[in-house]
Amino acid sequence: MEIKISKSKLEIVQGDIVAQATDAIVNAANTRLIPGGGVDGAIHRAAGPGLREECKKLGGCLQGEAKITKGYNLKARYVIHTVGPVYGTSRLGGDSGKPEDAEILKTSYLNSLNLAIQNNLKSISFPAISTGAFGYPLEEAAHISLTTVIEFLKKHPELLLVRFVLYSQPEYEVYKTLSSKMKSQSSNANVQMPKPKSIATKTLKH
Repeated sequence: MEIKISKSKLEIVQGDIVAQATDAIVNAANTRLIPGGGVDGAIHRAAGPGLREECKKLGGCLQGEAKITKGYNLKARYVIHTVGPVYGTSRLGGDSGKPEDAEILKTSYLNSLNLAIQNNLKSISFPAISTGAFGYPLEEAAHISLTTVIEFLKKHPELLLVRFVLYSQPEYEVYKTLSSKMKSQSSNANVQMPKPKSIATKTLKH
């Protein structure tokens, strides 16, 4: 699925984020920036040991922050690491549905997007941050992420492509359905759908 926002494009696909060839992919990381499970572990395995060594030098990452590293053996040139909120239904604990959870999740997306702009990147791929082991309800997280990205792209046409890469069919269906509803409810907004066919703590020099 593809959505046009001004000069930019928002894509929603089912697939493996590790395989994406966008300028950057986003890692749903933990606060220590060490290899974990899910998306985090898959990215580290594919990137190779160089990624972990660079992450050791970053001093961790707080919830809502975003930090950038090289991509090493990945197709993407860079990895943007961000830590989303731990929701209460997660096996990791946390207080279910704290008011700040939504703001932290939004901030994770915004800081990742701002890092992409600061490093002159033109394309970025996101997973569904915090919806795995961190337990954030998928539909709520999808609404936050889609709304945040769409509003950002309206103001930043220099970022040409944002892609959501959903691993499972249920995740993809939630994002696809919600984006269609958002389009129909925003008919007066500058969002056009074609027919089917910050806390930025480190900027890399090119």
